[in-house]
Amino acid sequence: MRTTCPDVPRAGWGGAGAGPGGRPGPGVRSGSWEWRSGSSPAVSCGPRSRAGVAATIGGEANGAGPPPAAAGKAEQAEVGSRPGKHGPGGYIRPGHGSGAPESVHRGLGELVAISNLSEAVQDADLLVFVIPHQFIHRICDEITGRVPKKALGITLIKGIDEGPEGLKLISDIIREKMGIDISVLMGANIANEVAAEKFCETTIGSKVMENGLLFKELLQTPNFRITVVDDADTVELCGALKNIVAVGAGFCDGLRCGDNTKAAVIRLGLMEMIAFARIFCKGQVSTATFLESCGVADLITTCYGGRNRRVAEAFARTGKTIEELEKEMLNGQKLQGPQTSAEVYRILKQKGLVDKFPLFTAVYQICYESRPVQEMLSCLQSHPEHT
Repeated sequence: MRTTCPDVPRAGWGGAGAGPGGRPGPGVRSGSWEWRSGSSPAVSCGPRSRAGVAATIGGEANGAGPPPAAAGKAEQAEVGSRPGKHGPGGYIRPGHGSGAPESVHRGLGELVAISNLSEAVQDADLLVFVIPHQFIHRICDEITGRVPKKALGITLIKGIDEGPEGLKLISDIIREKMGIDISVLMGANIANEVAAEKFCETTIGSKVMENGLLFKELLQTPNFRITVVDDADTVELCGALKNIVAVGAGFCDGLRCGDNTKAAVIRLGLMEMIAFARIFCKGQVSTATFLESCGVADLITTCYGGRNRRVAEAFARTGKTIEELEKEMLNGQKLQGPQTSAEVYRILKQKGLVDKFPLFTAVYQICYESRPVQEMLSCLQSHPEHT
């Protein structure tokens, strides 16, 4: 999906970042970007006269469609992608599709759906990555060289990769392959509720704060409120690891364990998320980041309302495989929790840390090694947090 931003006359904005809606003051610049206000936000790139262009790669098939303002004006339309045999493909069609509710997206101006990826990103100023994480290497290889080096990106991708030294973040892959700065957006943002414009919060993590604040101005709406933090690696890890915990919560639901057990899964899962981040994040990990929307809030939402939980519950009750349930329940979407558990397990095994993360390990073994679902309870009963 490509959103073009028309050049519009500048209007007066509130004082230095504190005006209505949190917008910056008149003519405020962030790096080479000038924000203007008219009928909708627009961004022009430096002295060039052409309109700024934002390209969204992927969409709702990853479970987190483009944020409201990034979706542009698409009255009674759904915007997203479905992963095909060789990867994601864009689509837009009025009033019918993947089950997401029809909605009116407030945004940037003209919305153009382009199925050709190279054409969609050509000379784009802003890139929004919303694809299943297993496609990221191929996508980056395909578009590298077509995007200006001064372009900025933001990833909504919830997953991790493995490198020679263990953990590899998706943002690091994009940064290294494309040579552009990447922010991350994670939070308690179930896609159909965001599309219906129900109130929610989210977190942007950015190692360059002015870039994170730029994306906040682009994406924030009255019902989509954003906090920006500089602990970007922790924000990104929260978005990946919470899906593993949600699978464990779904197993407990399938076993009819009750709310107390599910609360224990959430708490112990959070402890493993924090421990994993402290071991594998290169920079300092702030405990406060786990109290943002990307942390506890997203974990709770996903463990009660997300598709990872829902499919895991069906897995425990039916005995069908994850692949069978994806086809039956997700309408072409891919489940991220089981695959992330496999990647995390291999990283932990490489470092000799499997025993320190029993919940993560149990989810992997139940999903991929045919271990009985009841072992989810065993891992809780013997968890090292209780010793």
